[in-house]
Amino acid sequence: MPSKTRPLTELRAAAAECTACDLYERATQTVFGEGPSSARIVFIGEQPGDHEDLEGRPFVGPAGRVFDDALAAAGIDRGSTYVTNAVKHFKWKGRGKRRLHEKPDAREIRACRQWWESELAAIEPEIVVCLGATAAQAVFGMSFRLTQHRGEWQWLGDRCALATIHPSAVLRAGDERDAMFAGLVADLELVAQRLAAPSDTDPAAS
Repeated sequence: MPSKTRPLTELRAAAAECTACDLYERATQTVFGEGPSSARIVFIGEQPGDHEDLEGRPFVGPAGRVFDDALAAAGIDRGSTYVTNAVKHFKWKGRGKRRLHEKPDAREIRACRQWWESELAAIEPEIVVCLGATAAQAVFGMSFRLTQHRGEWQWLGDRCALATIHPSAVLRAGDERDAMFAGLVADLELVAQRLAAPSDTDPAAS
């Protein structure tokens, strides 16, 4: 993991000029992470969506509202957390006047790894939470399966980490939306409980 050598303000400015993959060509702007440099929790999602691309802030669209509601239900103050994405530019395909999300590929995910690793190095959080399979595989490796390891504590270097569903999955759940939301809240409650536990506790035992 990178050493803590660059502050978030410097990283944000550098990321705004990133051309490590082609996604910058069609995106409105780089969407860097947001939150205090002293955050004890860092949330990593997949990539910005249409709303985020236009506003330049992570998790401010429909999935962001689900995320906010789930955090509140779990007793976590979003303002005390740092929220970012594994990929910093919006990848999309057009359908009429709409811009629809398109999943980033492995090359694009690798190109952006430098940024979220640098964010973690700058913040040094106690807990990292991956939101969705793409973020989890970006962080834990392509062999990681969210369906098998969701809600299980892992070690990421010397810090605790956990993967759960992306809030957008709740929006796509149809009749199962309430159950899906409850499951997301339950996973975030594990994070809240872990935050209150002694720092030397083995996460695998939680």
